[in-house]
Amino acid sequence: MVLTEVKKRRKLLTELFLDGESAGRIATEIWLRSGYRVGDDLSEEALEALFQESERYRASEKALYLLEYRAHSKKELEEKISRVTSREAAKEAVSRMEDLGLMDDEQYARARAADLLTRKGYAAKRAVYELQQKGIDRELAAEIVEELEPDPCEKIRALLEKKYPQAGSDEACRRRAVAALQRLGYRYGDIRTVLSELDEETADV
Repeated sequence: MVLTEVKKRRKLLTELFLDGESAGRIATEIWLRSGYRVGDDLSEEALEALFQESERYRASEKALYLLEYRAHSKKELEEKISRVTSREAAKEAVSRMEDLGLMDDEQYARARAADLLTRKGYAAKRAVYELQQKGIDRELAAEIVEELEPDPCEKIRALLEKKYPQAGSDEACRRRAVAALQRLGYRYGDIRTVLSELDEETADV
């Protein structure tokens, strides 16, 4: 097959034409590295090699871009990369990032768990679930959350005081507060305990 034309496309891609027909697009960087020129013969094996190299290059570039923006779990990163490349290239890129020390699931899980437990106010159960959704092993997620988890009753009290200060005196507000806390993963028994303490404090005033 003869390379009859090349055209630069958007997103740093170059389209190759063999014998007058489009043969597909590869990363422009890989095209420039290839050394091929219009008029050269290009076998099916050589073309396939270019496509595979392009996939690996694009996967690595996407991985670096995403990690520069923020930390990702391996599962999360692989899923995002596979939207623009093959799954195989995505897996290779993730493995390469891990080998380079640019990502680590345990480190990611620890930072993510701290954010879920403190800023978002999730209970341990909900935090573990959210970490699993990001591809973190359940045992590892549970271990990290147990280590970082604040006292649930103290957290419930802080959330009530901040977001539902009327929960101790207004029944409608109390119901909303209980529903919200349960959505965050807190056990009803702990919620009831804190509300009872607030009721006693209010009665003593």
